Amino acid sequence: MSTPQDKTHTPETMSAGALDMRLEVVVVPVSDVDRAKRFYESLGWRLDLDFTGTAGDAYRVIQFTPPGSGCSVILGRNVTMAAPGSAQGLHLIVPDIQQVREELIQRGVEVSEPFHDSGGVFHHADAHCQVTGLNPLRQSYASYASFRDPDGNAWLLQEVTARLSADLKAGDTRFTSEVLQAIGISS
Repeated sequence: MSTPQDKTHTPETMSAGALDMRLEVVVVPVSDVDRAKRFYESLGWRLDLDFTGTAGDAYRVIQFTPPGSGCSVILGRNVTMAAPGSAQGLHLIVPDIQQVREELIQRGVEVSEPFHDSGGVFHHADAHCQVTGLNPLRQSYASYASFRDPDGNAWLLQEVTARLSADLKAGDTRFTSEVLQAIGISS
């Protein structure tokens, strides 16, 4: 019988799926924990935990999970040394960006107009190549909208209607040609 110590993982022996790793928690730095809690509750996220340390301990951890997500968000006091508002580019993957955007607006969240990147692969953080409006063909991974929490932590909604997979072929219209080229599929 083999044990975990018997297995040697080297770049040569490791393949996709050889290691079981999941992103389960992202820590979001905030300055006012109660204000942040109200904001994330207003998004309709499930409150998993609100724990305060012992008397005199300036520790508090709050955990939320977005609907449908396997990854939770932690915020609180003394849970990170990162500056409040410094989390950027946090992606929330949605099947219908217009529907989710409207729902968030109805909940009082200021959400940007939808946009896409003229480069076709990913958005530029500096908004270079950013074009107002949805991707004209509504291709998967190509449309975005953004919002910020009260501290300025930046979230992106990204519309994904079809996932990248090993069986993709040239000319698959669900994805931009730039995405297909980036993963090694020529048109």
